[in-house]
Amino acid sequence: MTHQPPYPPLPTHQPQPPGGPAPEPAAAATAGTAPSRRPEVLALLVALAVAVALVLAAVLVPLALGEDEEPPSLAAVLVVDELSAEHRTDDVDYDHSPTLGGPHDPAWLDCGVYDVPVREENVAHDLEHGTVWITHDPDLPAPDRARLADLLPANGIMSPYPGLDVPVVVTVWGRQLRLEGADDPRLPLFIARFGAGETAPEPFASCAGGLSDPDPGPYAGAGSQV
Repeated sequence: MTHQPPYPPLPTHQPQPPGGPAPEPAAAATAGTAPSRRPEVLALLVALAVAVALVLAAVLVPLALGEDEEPPSLAAVLVVDELSAEHRTDDVDYDHSPTLGGPHDPAWLDCGVYDVPVREENVAHDLEHGTVWITHDPDLPAPDRARLADLLPANGIMSPYPGLDVPVVVTVWGRQLRLEGADDPRLPLFIARFGAGETAPEPFASCAGGLSDPDPGPYAGAGSQV
């Protein structure tokens, strides 16, 4: 019987090419190539630009809307307390111009808008009655005078006052505020706060029924009196 030689055993290791093992495909594809950082830099720049825009908006928008301005207040109101309510039949030398009250003529002036100066001794009596007195520069433009007249309360007197150092002054008994003009936002605030005679000795007497002559001279026994 003839015996054939046994088959040679199968190799347990794959043959390696000459020069060492072949590099892994992925490693071969990326070997020697640095990853690009351009998208990251671009994203950072965009985020920085957005942050700057938000900061600018937070600063500039309030400025454009005027939100940085302080609201109007009555902090500048002149306060004079303990004024005399004495009735006098002569002229009075007042400490303030226009007067805020004090000794005054027995006759008061009727409510309304006057286009000529009025006698202070008579208006001081009105102030005792809780009247609001708006005085203005005689050269104040007509539209501004009309605005003041619209704001004047029913228990009020408005008149030009020569020599004012400001365009407009509003006065009640013991309180006075100098204004920058007819559109000064503090004027309606002042009237709302003091216009009902809160500071006057006789707040419910009114200016109605007073003299119609803006400068009647010292009291001579005629006209309205208390």
